[in-house]
Amino acid sequence: MARPASATDELTRAEPPGEIQAVPVRHPGRWIAAAVIAILIAALGRSVATNPRFEWGVVGDYLFSSRILNGLVLTLELTVLAMAIGIALGVLLALMRMSQSALLSTTSWIYIWLLRGTPVLVQILFWNFISAVYPSIDLGIPFGPSFIHLNANTIITPFMAATLALGLNEGAYMSEIVRAGIISVEEGQHDAAHALGMTRLQTMRRIVLPQAMRVIIPPTGNETISMLKTTSLVAFIGLGDLLYSAQLIYATNFKPIPLLMTASIWYLAVTSVLSIGQYYLERYFGRGTAREAAPTLMQRIRAGFWPRHAEVEPLPEPRGIPKEHR
Repeated sequence: MARPASATDELTRAEPPGEIQAVPVRHPGRWIAAAVIAILIAALGRSVATNPRFEWGVVGDYLFSSRILNGLVLTLELTVLAMAIGIALGVLLALMRMSQSALLSTTSWIYIWLLRGTPVLVQILFWNFISAVYPSIDLGIPFGPSFIHLNANTIITPFMAATLALGLNEGAYMSEIVRAGIISVEEGQHDAAHALGMTRLQTMRRIVLPQAMRVIIPPTGNETISMLKTTSLVAFIGLGDLLYSAQLIYATNFKPIPLLMTASIWYLAVTSVLSIGQYYLERYFGRGTAREAAPTLMQRIRAGFWPRHAEVEPLPEPRGIPKEHR
């Protein structure tokens, strides 16, 4: 005698459910905001491009002039030298600040307090007039005889004064950036390295600093970009950087706006290059912090203009149920 079909048998003989068709969420507000911003950008760009008072022809005439390019080269030289001094000094000051020696730690703290507490312009002017305090620079035995006597006016030129002021000031800020990166590494890393027989210097160079770079690189990139623009302060001591060269030109042709636009274009161009370099450095040192590497700049741009929805993976096969009963 046949057994009547139960509800359980009916369920087991039912057809398996089809794949889930995921419908992406619509974002009308996002598209409206993007359209409004695009219209505002287009209106602003049209206004700047068609306003005759900007005198774009004059901008084109001076964009690659020798005086502007010479000022740009001087600006880049100051930026590179000041950042090199600042980074090297910042690492040294950070290690001194974290030292167990009270003398080293206190000396580092006083240096950082003094240099960060006074304006950069004041420091530039001070180094430019250092000969009023020290007419000669004597080198020899401390508290003893001097063997080398140098004229301060000859040694401390305006370029040297600007480099020293910017580099020494940057070292105070970089020391805090480096110290923050070192602190971000867990103390267990230090203990493990010491257990393997590494010295403090080896631990710092091989274990701590490579991991701290992920925290150090972003603010260092910002400091580099900031340094590029801070070099414009050297105009107060008559050093012909990019901005001062533009000022000298519009002081004679009485066209300040086109010359300021010329300097701004070069500042934006160099800043863009530095920003791209900073992005790829962050991507390189952040490789071990995510499952996948961060997308490149072009990938992000393509994703922004042609967004694609994530593919939905199929559901796993159910377990414990015979295939003929699914």
